[in-house]
Amino acid sequence: MDSRDALMVGTTSDGKPMARPLSPHLQVYRPQITTVMSIMHRITGVGLGLGALVLACWLVAAAGSAELFARVQWFLGSWLGVLLLLGWTAALAFHFCNGIRHLWWDTCRGFSIRQVNESGMIALAAAAVLTVLVVLAAILA
Repeated sequence: MDSRDALMVGTTSDGKPMARPLSPHLQVYRPQITTVMSIMHRITGVGLGLGALVLACWLVAAAGSAELFARVQWFLGSWLGVLLLLGWTAALAFHFCNGIRHLWWDTCRGFSIRQVNESGMIALAAAAVLTVLVVLAAILA
């Protein structure tokens, strides 16, 4: 018996041995837009939480000394800070647009495969447009 066979051994509710199926690995399935959108929604949610901590640090620095505020402003103006701000902007736009998609689903609409795929693409496109608009507004301000 190899290790795969050993993993398939289970018991019924009355204690008799039985073979149980293994869940298929991720390599078996081709990623679908629903999978990618769900994973990205969770990742962007975590990213927004981290961005909120940076915002809180910025606010504390603004309420604190001018030197501390200048340090935080310097970091946010550096290439890494600008990259993080761009990432948080994109995460916020994606999370917002995908959240609207979820609110639409909460009305018990849009569950056909075609509608789910279309709403995913619309959410992605809207997030990209919102991100570009916010970046342009920041540059032009």
